Amino acid sequence: MKSFVKAALLAGAAWSVVPTLAFAQAAEEGAGVEEVVVTARRREESLKDVPVAVTAVTGERLAATGAVDITTLQQTTPNLTVQVARGSNSTLISFIRGVGQQDPLWGFEPGVGLYIDDVYVARPQAAVLDIFDVQRLEVLRGPQGTLYGRNTIGGAIKYVTGKIEGDPQFKIKGAYGSYDQKDLVASAKGQVNDWLGLGLTWATFNRDGFGKNLTTGAEHYNKDVVAARATVEVTPSESLFFRLSGDIVTDRSNPRHGHREVPALNALGQPIAGGEVLSDIYDTRAGAGDKNKVEARGVSLLGEWKASDTLTFKSITAYRAGETEGVIDFDTLPASILDIPARYNDHQFTQEFQLLYTSDRLQGVFGLYYLNATAAGAFDTVLSQANLSIATAGAVDTKSYSAFADVSYDVTDRLSISLGGRYTKDKKTGQVYRQNFTGLKTPLFGNRLAVPGLIRSNFVSSDTYERFTPRVSVKYDITDDVNGYVSFSQGFKSGGFDMRADAILTPTSVNGYDPEKVDSYEGGLKGYFFDRRLSLNTAVFYSKYKDQQITQQTPVGASIASQVLNVGRSHIYGAEFEGQANFTESLFANFSLGYTKAEFDEYRALDLTRTPPVVRDFANERVFQNTPKWNGSVSLTYKADLGDNGSIAFIPSASYRSSFNMFEIPSRLDQDSYWLLDASVVWTSADDRYRVGLHGKNLGDEEYRIGGYNFPQSAGVLFGNSVNAYYGPPRTVSLTVEAKF
Repeated sequence: MKSFVKAALLAGAAWSVVPTLAFAQAAEEGAGVEEVVVTARRREESLKDVPVAVTAVTGERLAATGAVDITTLQQTTPNLTVQVARGSNSTLISFIRGVGQQDPLWGFEPGVGLYIDDVYVARPQAAVLDIFDVQRLEVLRGPQGTLYGRNTIGGAIKYVTGKIEGDPQFKIKGAYGSYDQKDLVASAKGQVNDWLGLGLTWATFNRDGFGKNLTTGAEHYNKDVVAARATVEVTPSESLFFRLSGDIVTDRSNPRHGHREVPALNALGQPIAGGEVLSDIYDTRAGAGDKNKVEARGVSLLGEWKASDTLTFKSITAYRAGETEGVIDFDTLPASILDIPARYNDHQFTQEFQLLYTSDRLQGVFGLYYLNATAAGAFDTVLSQANLSIATAGAVDTKSYSAFADVSYDVTDRLSISLGGRYTKDKKTGQVYRQNFTGLKTPLFGNRLAVPGLIRSNFVSSDTYERFTPRVSVKYDITDDVNGYVSFSQGFKSGGFDMRADAILTPTSVNGYDPEKVDSYEGGLKGYFFDRRLSLNTAVFYSKYKDQQITQQTPVGASIASQVLNVGRSHIYGAEFEGQANFTESLFANFSLGYTKAEFDEYRALDLTRTPPVVRDFANERVFQNTPKWNGSVSLTYKADLGDNGSIAFIPSASYRSSFNMFEIPSRLDQDSYWLLDASVVWTSADDRYRVGLHGKNLGDEEYRIGGYNFPQSAGVLFGNSVNAYYGPPRTVSLTVEAKF
């Protein structure tokens, strides 16, 4: 409880200081903060009225600041980590308030749910969504199980596209920038007649690499992505609405192999040729190859029937699938010291039914949800120093059934109570195969001459996980413009099976791992001040994390022991603070601040360094990954009216992240604190048909890690003491031109 009080005092101090600083003098008339409407509770509401910690960024704001993809949310959203996964170009990792999942291997599920227009995206591959054809992005922090599909134990990220409205319009947007960036987005959408609307968007994103592969000569950290989205909307009557949508994205960017952080040593502890630490963090000497392709596609059908003024029925049917083929060079050397050629494929079918009820005092959503998904894959672990390759393959089938409800009742004109709950039942079947082969690569990846050796795993296991998770909140409108709320919610993510399981090194891995749970307490204040010239959204939270799932890979001899562990217990507390201050009609500021303190209370794991291995408590030696204690941002927007010549806006911004750990075990890959400085200048024509923008990103050219692999010398020199890191983009400048017809 003391932890929760500390967080509450932090947020209270921010509430008392910021209004004084922001409004030492009165702002002029007409400079009110624009109200933001969100669908965080599956119905349209003002952001101020939602008793949930939500950050919403409009498509207009994203365009004005030159946002490239959804990882831009990390810079402006309190207590959020959203990044490109290590060793990939378009695989997403997300953490909210310390809860998430870094490992994108098939079978492991995210702790933060991603939704495209209310369709749950089960797999993280190709989920680093580029910003185009988007109305807004929403980030919901804390467990959201009573309202959203699956695996929202940490929160949810929503990519929302708008309804097709108005006369047909054609829009084209091009960008040219650093590293020969060449982007093009073209869209055509509009109402064909009173009942039919059509939309089509096509986009291509291309850029040379930030560095080079010095072994193959290929671009490194380049971008080669093509995406498209098509929509048909039919409104046969005032009470019926249908929307059929399809999307596809193909990423042919070269593989990312990382940057070696320590000199390479062979099995005798001697330096390996070409294993020095390169001066350019974006260069590599990886010899594993430059072949990479990721494709994801989906189709969904929304049906909506307004049966009455109070009752609406919805059906959301969706199918998604994807394939990945690539390679990760862990050692970043020309030789195959530790190379991982890999391929994944997945597909999912989801069906959701919703009933929405709205009356004068009662609002609610009731739903049924079904998911049938399969995720499969294969990879080789190639160890040239031992002339050994380990083949790993398998699949996990998931069937999930859920029923949920969330109901709000206005007890008085100012007091409302919300009750919600979700029952989830997941059935999973995992197939795991792992075998040693003598030779470089195995028959899984074309080497038919490889000599089969010890079978390390070959099993099929099934299990069922079910749980009811409740939510309750109380909201009180202190004034017409300010409200406060308190809430309690539980989050749940089912267990599963480790696709890397080694039944010889860790025999109990055949039993799988258990679900994890979070009990989250939250309190918040939201509102407008100074005649709505200042908006503030704050929250404090305290969470108890139980049976936390941790993925851990430890070299043991010539093999790697993979463990997915339910390590025990932890607690997390913190505060969040964000808002907008409008000083004049021409000048406003956006700001955010997040604080998270996360600590393990129990971390029980197998100590593989002892013979025989024993289970012990590592709580005092382990830390949370991807969870900086502090993060924050501030930006100013100044708009000048040029009359018949349109308007121009200048938008400088700065974001900060304090130091954080890359994994639960501290390592040299851990990132120090850093600042990112951005700026945009945007001209818009008087009729809003033309827009030109100049956007600078990371203007300070900060070098900062976003991922890595850690197999140091102390863990076994057979792996070439492979310690490599992946870095965020360097300084870039781009020019964008947009026209509407």
